[in-house]
Amino acid sequence: MLGMALAAIDGTIVSTAVPQIVGDLGGLTVFSWLFSGYLLAVTVTLPLYGKLSDTFGRKPVLVAGIILFLVGSVLCAAAWNMAALIAFRIVQGLGGGALQGTVQTIAADLYPLKERPRIQAKLSTVWATSAVAGPVVGGLLAGYADWRWIFLINLPVGAVALWLVVRHLHEPSRPRPATRPRVDWAGALAVFATGSLLLTALVQGGVAWPWLSAPSLGLFGASAVLAALTVVIERRAAEPIIPGWVWRRRTIASVNLALGAMGLLMVAPTVFLPTYAQSVLGLGPIAAGFVLSVMTLSWPVSAALSDRVYNRIGFRRTAMIGMSAALLILLAFPLLPYPGEPWHPALLMLLLGAALGLFQLPLIVGVQSTVGWAERGTTTASVLFCRQVGQSVGAALFGAVANGVLAARLLDAPVDGLPGDLDAVTRALEDPGAFSAAATDHVRRAVDAAVDYVYVGAAGAAALALLALITLAPRRFPVITEATDAPGAAGALGAAETTGAAGRSETNS
Repeated sequence: MLGMALAAIDGTIVSTAVPQIVGDLGGLTVFSWLFSGYLLAVTVTLPLYGKLSDTFGRKPVLVAGIILFLVGSVLCAAAWNMAALIAFRIVQGLGGGALQGTVQTIAADLYPLKERPRIQAKLSTVWATSAVAGPVVGGLLAGYADWRWIFLINLPVGAVALWLVVRHLHEPSRPRPATRPRVDWAGALAVFATGSLLLTALVQGGVAWPWLSAPSLGLFGASAVLAALTVVIERRAAEPIIPGWVWRRRTIASVNLALGAMGLLMVAPTVFLPTYAQSVLGLGPIAAGFVLSVMTLSWPVSAALSDRVYNRIGFRRTAMIGMSAALLILLAFPLLPYPGEPWHPALLMLLLGAALGLFQLPLIVGVQSTVGWAERGTTTASVLFCRQVGQSVGAALFGAVANGVLAARLLDAPVDGLPGDLDAVTRALEDPGAFSAAATDHVRRAVDAAVDYVYVGAAGAAALALLALITLAPRRFPVITEATDAPGAAGALGAAETTGAAGRSETNS
């Protein structure tokens, strides 16, 4: 949990100190790469760390990830300009990728199926606590100390996490392989390059350059070529970073697609709800953050109780109930009155957190339970990778939708010269004298309409998640019994899955 906290609190604590960082180092035009660079490094390294943990064990990967994250934190604190800080944030992200995937895998290794919901719910509380505490701690450090302390504060937390892992995490002994393990470094490099170019195109498209400009088209074209090259490399590799069975097995493929769609829909509340709360409801940053944070309160509670549902009706049906509820909640958002009360979206986010807790945890626990130790790291990494890619695609897609709706609504504004970009409009609304009363109301209604369309799009992503579960996921997940779930005992999973191996059931508790 301490290792997970390093990654969980990172984004929220850094975001509050951006004004102080820009004021000290400059680089206003590129500061978004403080987050984009970190996200890119985390996302593209997830498959590599998953494969490494399956090959060499979880503990060395987790220890290396913590050390790399702490080294990146020290370097960030010593950064002398914005370019250096962005580069060091990428170093942090390289460690963060190991933290996110490996901790989830270790949780599945250490605890039997019956106990995993409780453990996963505790890990969810780390993210919930970070969502609330991160902005507060970051604001205090930036306001009363120095922004560099937001990185140095990682050192004591990471040191304790590292000591506990080294001292107390004991992995079961594994049979020594007959041949020396080989790492597919060519595949790792190809995956890293493909993901880097694709995420850069998605993150910067429509922001740093137009979508149909030469840089955007060039990045998408290059990422497509590299993706084809990656497929060729992985097919020829003896131990591929992203093995083909990840997509050939219906259970894993359906969960990957469903969680990718969930990453897509999560952009609506996490990215656009704070803008809605401040621009439409007129709330301050802290109050706007609270409207969003209530989702993180119901999520772990729902996740902790989900085993009482899926032990009765199965993983697939439980996830479908959760996503069906999320679909209705997302569709309810555009029906909120204008301007409405703050408790209206807060209540919807409370319900959305409960619905997504009922959706995500059964799928993660379920898919981890269908593979043995030797494949669990790769499987978990593939799920998290798809979710991260979904978030990146969602940010680009829904950002374009919001700006398009906003620009269309502002064409008939009562004043001229209004910005057509959502971020620029939001900043302008913070100045009470920027517009007349009529113009301000018109702009607020335009922002309201833009966010409504984003939530409709998020509901479409929820429908895609349901479609993946309905059409691809088996009715009963082929769960491996605890007796066979040991290091080195999962090599025959592919054959067993096609022959209906004995000893498997969805309710092996």
